[in-house]
Amino acid sequence: MTWWHAVVIFIAGLWAGTINTVVGSGTLVTFPVLVALGYSPLTATTSNAIGLAPGTVSGAIGYREELKGYWPEVSKLAVASFFGAICGTILLLSLPKDAFETIVPALVGLAVVLVIVQPRVAAWVAKRREENGKVHKIGPLLLFLIFLIGIYGGYFTAAQGVMMVAVMGMLMSESLQRLNGVKNALSAVVNIVAGAIYAFIAPVSWPVVALLAVGSTIGGQIGAKIGRKLPPKVLRGVIVVVGLAAMVQLLLK
Repeated sequence: MTWWHAVVIFIAGLWAGTINTVVGSGTLVTFPVLVALGYSPLTATTSNAIGLAPGTVSGAIGYREELKGYWPEVSKLAVASFFGAICGTILLLSLPKDAFETIVPALVGLAVVLVIVQPRVAAWVAKRREENGKVHKIGPLLLFLIFLIGIYGGYFTAAQGVMMVAVMGMLMSESLQRLNGVKNALSAVVNIVAGAIYAFIAPVSWPVVALLAVGSTIGGQIGAKIGRKLPPKVLRGVIVVVGLAAMVQLLLK
């Protein structure tokens, strides 16, 4: 690894950590960077999952005020994310490498679409919070959907946070800020579980992991403290542009 590769990966991790905490989909920054630098899609995915895990933990800690008194509910959802992540990693490691590389462009495209519609999802959730006076508790349907998102996150992490906020917004009565905090906590669970499995039985670049881990941890704190002040359109614009570029690059390989 050259010094400038290291700098680019660190900056990508820093930016991804910030974006993951505020919007989600930081993988759409780091994954294309790693592929562009010559890493295979599989190695980029596994190294990315491990490297961004500290950033998701950092972001969750940054939202601890929003989660005060709500940890029992978070724990219930975390169990679903835990088992979903295990299934997702098994799926990734069981399918042929060619199958993953074939489906990756479609997954990147799905993630880009989710990022584009994220403002509408957030607005809908906020409106629903204002209009709905009912209290919705965590039920089997929500747990099942969080489990399915955990499978997706264990297989390919991009935009799992957007999916989480969408389903929780439909089936829970909490504020958008609290939902964002829950999203960060569940994303941390998925990344930690997937990363722990990948670390032992999947191809991983440890120098990449180290750079992403340091960058994303710092970015997680930036996102929790001052990231909310950054224009959301700018954040999403970067994600969409980088994601589209990645999809084109993967299709042309």
